[in-house]
Amino acid sequence: MAEFLHPDRHHVAVLVRHGMLVMELGIVHRLFGQACSASGEPLYEVVTCTLEPGPVRTDSDFTIPVDRGPEVIAEADTVIVPASRVEYEPMARVLTPPLKAALELIPAGARIASICTGAFVLAAAGLLDGRPATTHWRSAEELQDRFPEVDVDPCVLYTDDGTVLTSAGVAAGIDLVLHMIRRDHGAAVANEVARGTVVSPHREGGQAQFVRRPVPEPRTSSTKAARAWALENLHRPLTLRELAAREAMSTRTFTRRFREEVGISALQWLTQQRVERARQLLEESDLPVDRVATEAGFGTSASLRQHFQAALGVSPSAYRSTFRGELAAQAG
Repeated sequence: MAEFLHPDRHHVAVLVRHGMLVMELGIVHRLFGQACSASGEPLYEVVTCTLEPGPVRTDSDFTIPVDRGPEVIAEADTVIVPASRVEYEPMARVLTPPLKAALELIPAGARIASICTGAFVLAAAGLLDGRPATTHWRSAEELQDRFPEVDVDPCVLYTDDGTVLTSAGVAAGIDLVLHMIRRDHGAAVANEVARGTVVSPHREGGQAQFVRRPVPEPRTSSTKAARAWALENLHRPLTLRELAAREAMSTRTFTRRFREEVGISALQWLTQQRVERARQLLEESDLPVDRVATEAGFGTSASLRQHFQAALGVSPSAYRSTFRGELAAQAG
């Protein structure tokens, strides 16, 4: 009997184990479950499986019944391995025979992703050898020590190396799933999912996962107003001096505060927002590429191509062709 009921949808298998973090399981089902085509048809089918069907203990002292075994993985287009409390025990971070056998069921060409310390499972299976990867910042050093062949980045929210992706601790799973939806179906679909979930539609994978002062201290100035103003004026040249003036700060103070609050520099953030604006215009409008470059604040089509290629690995024209073609097919 088929484990997935809808052959026309992208099949996502979530492999959970005893000690699973409930929030991470919910993130995958909630976000992928909300992604729909222009005609309102669900784009993904998400199924939870475990190594041995039955009650699975959670990290919150209750159990969840899971009636599907690892065989579901053989039919998956994407396999996601969330964290387990077991992985927080240093001596238990090894690949058991049942888990090894389950991972061997992943079809060739399928996408596999981990959330938080689920990266230890992928690393133990050799799936991260020679690849960039991340995990919760508290566990990053141990991941690197145990698996020196993995290129561990302890600072980023997530990594994407084609068919293998990893994310940082718990909530970074939201960023990872939105990134996968965006990669599969474009910014418009991912943004709609984000709006429905009331989360930020886009945090770049390279954004810092751990900021020592994530919110300003009481009665200290924020850079929030400057960011909101910048988003309304992306089409024009913007300087640090202008942004700092919106908050009545010196450029030096604004630069420091911005990095403390956002995790990256103001100029890096501006470039990310301009790339995102260009993506939306390429997907949702028929504006020529040079006009998209102007509206997104890149000035010239050459500048747009340079930044777009650096961020996404494709040209603006190729990106538009991919997503406009897909949307047209869905509408038809």
